[in-house]
Amino acid sequence: MSNFDVIVLGSGPGGYVTAIRASQLGFKTAIIEKENLGGVCLNWGCIPTKALLKSAQVFQYLQHAEDYGLKAEGVDKDFDSVIKRSRGVADGMSKGVQFLMKKNKIEVINGYGTLKPKKKVSVKDESGKETEYSAEHIIIATGARSRELPSLPQDGKKIIGYREAMSLKEQPKSMIVVGSGAIGIEFAYFYNSMGTEVTVVEYLPNIVPVEDEEVSKQLERSFKKAGVKIKTSAEVTSVDTSGDGVKATVKTAKGEEVLEADIVLSAVGIKSNIENIGLEDVGISTDRDKILVNDYYQTNIPGYYAIGDVTPGQALAHVASAEGILCVEKLAGMHVEPLDYGNIPGCTYCMPEVASVGLTEKQAKEKGLDIKVGKFPFSASGKAKASGNSDGFVKVIFDAKYGEWLGCHMIGNGVTDMIAEAVVARKLETTGHEILKAVHPHPTMSEAVMEAVAAAYDEVIHL
Repeated sequence: MSNFDVIVLGSGPGGYVTAIRASQLGFKTAIIEKENLGGVCLNWGCIPTKALLKSAQVFQYLQHAEDYGLKAEGVDKDFDSVIKRSRGVADGMSKGVQFLMKKNKIEVINGYGTLKPKKKVSVKDESGKETEYSAEHIIIATGARSRELPSLPQDGKKIIGYREAMSLKEQPKSMIVVGSGAIGIEFAYFYNSMGTEVTVVEYLPNIVPVEDEEVSKQLERSFKKAGVKIKTSAEVTSVDTSGDGVKATVKTAKGEEVLEADIVLSAVGIKSNIENIGLEDVGISTDRDKILVNDYYQTNIPGYYAIGDVTPGQALAHVASAEGILCVEKLAGMHVEPLDYGNIPGCTYCMPEVASVGLTEKQAKEKGLDIKVGKFPFSASGKAKASGNSDGFVKVIFDAKYGEWLGCHMIGNGVTDMIAEAVVARKLETTGHEILKAVHPHPTMSEAVMEAVAAAYDEVIHL
């Protein structure tokens, strides 16, 4: 039995980052992974999807070359090559994580890990051989997978999850996307851009339902303009896969209708990977599919910790990484503050992109806050006009009395790279007037943030 200071179970963006930080802090560290280093994010999520979306964006630019005074004749796509490029990017990133493990002297243990009492983990390799390891601290970072609905059982062929969606052998002529969170919307954008006829079915009244309502409505307009059909306040009650394609029965306020497509993508959320990893044997407490932890990710059993999608925080790669770093820094005796889950940015990488942090206007009003709201459309931005991408806006919400930046909501080209300004400003408790007096470069998309703040304080210049 090998002994370590820290063993991390799972090598996604939570697990591998945690292992690296633990090693940096002087812990003898091992990481256990049953598939590929990098987990879902690097291999089947964040990274390969962005490669697909970039191909879609380039394809759109080529199709609209004349809008920029250029000519591009006979433009077409090679769907198989697009998929292969995405897989190549993912493979390269996974190899990068392998390099980081070696660089940081982290022992990589390949196999399926199961937690055992007394701070031990049993690992079964491909041959079925089991080896037991022990550590002073065991950190669970096993992530999550696509959630399945009883009315929408995935078969991997006609009813698929995100894994199959990014590695289809042939492009479907038509697709129904059930769920309009980040995963559903990104795939809806990708397949629509590639030429697939896409219908989005959302159970709630607005697509991207966690976003500010104005952002949701703008994205719906942009998607409809691109040819995506959208049905909100709608529920898929049953599916029939007996024929060549799929027939989905959808219940709306107007009654039931049957939608037909080649394939259905189920994007109705995620399910934490907490089964069959030994939680019950150790006695670790869970509630509603999540492992219960304190502010520093300690479970109810000393020596066992959990981070990322298996815990109650937002299921986002950057949250998992932050949690893991905070966890091991606490173990090392460093002074750390609990993570502020109210200041976590969320991003959706369709076109136009969506990015947000903090309270929506509706949430601020529900809290009874006296607020100032400012909004600046990209149609009034010189940089947006010049780039040919003027859909969208920046919206800011401030506390009227103290100037606290309560929320920032963006939709437009490149906004996922802009939202960090609001995150840092909110972390530093920056006021609206301080943002106004911070000179923003011109012409840029980012100056729309300053203009939106100016609008909130009745000082807007370019609108």
